[in-house]
Amino acid sequence: MHHLAGMPEPLARLVEQLSAYQGVGPKTAMRLALNMLEQQESEVQSLAASLQELHQQVHFCQRCGGFATDVHCNVCDNVKRQQAVVCIVEQPVDVLMLERGHFQGSYHVLHGRLSPVDGVGPEELRFKALDKRIAVGDIKELILATSATVDGEATAHFIARRYAHHELQVSRIARGVPEGGELEYLDEYTLSRALEQRVMWERASPIV
Repeated sequence: MHHLAGMPEPLARLVEQLSAYQGVGPKTAMRLALNMLEQQESEVQSLAASLQELHQQVHFCQRCGGFATDVHCNVCDNVKRQQAVVCIVEQPVDVLMLERGHFQGSYHVLHGRLSPVDGVGPEELRFKALDKRIAVGDIKELILATSATVDGEATAHFIARRYAHHELQVSRIARGVPEGGELEYLDEYTLSRALEQRVMWERASPIV
């Protein structure tokens, strides 16, 4: 990044670090850095502590792959949830979004979606972990909640075929989700309706 003349080196470093984050351009990074500079030192120290705790305390659930601060997340440890109904999503943030729709089942996070162009195949996603969960025999329904993008739809079709030989119901969230839409941008009502009005997936030929 080109530094403005007279910019102190500590400020320049912070602007450069902030602008490296997705969705944060140089101008936004500058505004954030200046805002931090104007804050009380105690507030900045609190922010620094939160960033450190983020990496020390937040990781991924060993069962579903969602955000967790322990071995398992709150959803997987909740005995009141319908563990037999598993909603498959692409990213951990999708779990947070779907929770706004009062879903009472459980989740499985793939940590991405199939994208041959980007070199993302089944081995790069958490399918083996899902295989193990299904092999136990406690899962009765898979809800495909991948994004309504080309890659998201391809991922949904792959999942339906991969588990076609299992005695599972496979459904897709309803089309209240707009074409090309990402879950994190949808409102609570749309998410709730999409889950409630999910449609059964046509029985696919299994992957051999």
